[in-house]
Amino acid sequence: MKPLEIEVFSCRTDNYGVLVHDPETGLTASIDAPEAAPILAAAARRGWQITHIFTTHHHTDHVEGNLALKEQFGLEIIGPINEAVAIPGLDRAVGDGDSFEFGGHTVNVIETPGHTAGHICYHFEDDKLLFSADTLFALGCGRLFERPAADMWASLQKLATLPDETAIYFGHEYTLSNARFALTIDPDNERLKSRAADIETMRAEGKFTIPTTLALEKETNPFLRAADPSIRRNLLMESRSNEEVFTEIRKRKDNF
Repeated sequence: MKPLEIEVFSCRTDNYGVLVHDPETGLTASIDAPEAAPILAAAARRGWQITHIFTTHHHTDHVEGNLALKEQFGLEIIGPINEAVAIPGLDRAVGDGDSFEFGGHTVNVIETPGHTAGHICYHFEDDKLLFSADTLFALGCGRLFERPAADMWASLQKLATLPDETAIYFGHEYTLSNARFALTIDPDNERLKSRAADIETMRAEGKFTIPTTLALEKETNPFLRAADPSIRRNLLMESRSNEEVFTEIRKRKDNF
């Protein structure tokens, strides 16, 4: 089986557009549809016909292009069952534990409430790919709009059980701000300091910071590291639960 091909490009102000192409069948999925024009341009550039949209959640900056792309390609829109009424053009609703085939590739659905009530991620298990949208970012996690911190913490713990080599494609270019914040929480982390310096250089050169890997996030992302003794000392929360530490980190990021 030939490996999937992935095209990453900018949409809107800071969204990432992502196309996933199976060269054997010609199937092409857009991960969300932040806006139609850049997605159409990327598909034309690669000579791909978009056959699917894999929607992660209902926010406008992830679904605005749904109907225009559906009209253009007659594609199938797959999205979260717990937000089905809010997904424009939805054809198939999926929930936690569901799986479906994309060409010869199995896609597993992981429900990750927190940013929204019904947010889902798409995990291509055999390909070691995760499309995490606004749940897990490079060095960050999504803001909590519709569910409490406890739910987001549980969602992140689900994702943390995936293989370390999993490549993670996230929904926004927030990495530089996330890196600067992470250093305020975990200032003694040498791996984080090195990564933050690399990110400063990458962004100064206009380079994307996507994808990341789960192994790298476990080493440097404070939102996955609430159990780390150094972080807990820095926050004066050594006797608190991991969930409470995560909640404090999320609160500080909101005020950063």
